[in-house]
Amino acid sequence: QVQLVESGGGLVQPGESLRLSCATSERIFHNYNMGWFRQAPGKERDIVAAITWSGTETFYADTVKGRFTISRDNAKNTVNLQMNNLRPEDTAVYYCTAGGSMPTPGQYWGQGIQVTVSS
Repeated sequence: QVQLVESGGGLVQPGESLRLSCATSERIFHNYNMGWFRQAPGKERDIVAAITWSGTETFYADTVKGRFTISRDNAKNTVNLQMNNLRPEDTAVYYCTAGGSMPTPGQYWGQGIQVTVSS
């Protein structure tokens, strides 16, 4: 059973920052590409960022380039999404994912975590 456990969501004001974390097993972490999707109310799920299993290649949606950074923590089998300068349109449920495809590794999904950006 694949487990992807997200943490770090919450409510922030526009311009503030959050860091999401996703903990998984060593098997998944070292053999799959990892990513973050998000789904706003009434909208489709879209890729936000992804990183290869080796950590040498990343992908970002145009809407988050320059604001979000995806990274891998090898010591903790964890993928992180640092989100800076958050905007109200970033409000969504964020999902940690793992899979074989880049830039959309969507084979395995976490439960999701809420991020709300509001003044």
